[in-house]
Amino acid sequence: MFDACPDLPPTPLQQSDEYRKALALTKTQTSALEDGTLVLRRKLAGVSVAMFPRAQLSLDTLAVLIRKPIKGGSLHKHLLVLNPDQPAPWLGKLGAVPVMTPQHIAELSLQGDLRAQLHQKWRNRLRFAEQQDLRITRQNMTLKPDQWLLQQNQAQQKERGYNGWPDALTLAYAKANPGCAKLFTAFSGKTPVAAMLFLRHGHSATYHISHSTALGRSLAAHNLLMWQGMCWLATKGALHLDLGVASTEGSAAGLARFKLGTGATMRPLGGTWLWWPPMRGMLRPLSLLDQNLMK
Repeated sequence: MFDACPDLPPTPLQQSDEYRKALALTKTQTSALEDGTLVLRRKLAGVSVAMFPRAQLSLDTLAVLIRKPIKGGSLHKHLLVLNPDQPAPWLGKLGAVPVMTPQHIAELSLQGDLRAQLHQKWRNRLRFAEQQDLRITRQNMTLKPDQWLLQQNQAQQKERGYNGWPDALTLAYAKANPGCAKLFTAFSGKTPVAAMLFLRHGHSATYHISHSTALGRSLAAHNLLMWQGMCWLATKGALHLDLGVASTEGSAAGLARFKLGTGATMRPLGGTWLWWPPMRGMLRPLSLLDQNLMK
């Protein structure tokens, strides 16, 4: 089915129908614009807020679409939090104000010879892992909140001081989309030493969360899990794998090297913008002053 349309662009997880179904289970209020763009709605301090996660926005259509009636009412008087999937400096012309510079993500094509596109050092680590006594299992993620990967991921977030998806949303994704949350686990004997969770959506997939113990790292278990995940997703018709944010600076550089070693390429997202359409004329000068932040 997918062989007939190899040029389909990646579908961001946060704009997928599978993500919408997961949000519905968590009672998150959402709407969809006429072009299908998913919007999350909130009330913050009495202000109506509409969030556009990884949205594929267009200068020619955005201002028109937010005025059209949709579920929950049109958005032209809401405070809009815009996270474009691509650089969108044109938002400044509308009076949107940039508040966070763009991150870069790593994207991997799952078409062609996957082993050939691996970087040499990554391929060597994979070969090393394949020679170890590791047992790999693949299963649909269960709906138990106390499973090993979620517990280890919570501890890792606490230790490193960051927040990811709430576990409730991850479990809702698995429940709302049977078979689309695929868990790969590496065992040394009967002991889990690493695990990796992939979320399928449309003709794409996303590397969601993972964890490795010290023993798992010494055995290069993550390379083997990623490799088996890539190969399995390709056999299921996935064309692209979103490996998430890749920062080549500071403590995150090692993770970026791991992601890029698969043959993935980096590209910028569009940053975060705030836009309150009723104030567009007053905020436009401030927005234009901040344009360099978004380059």
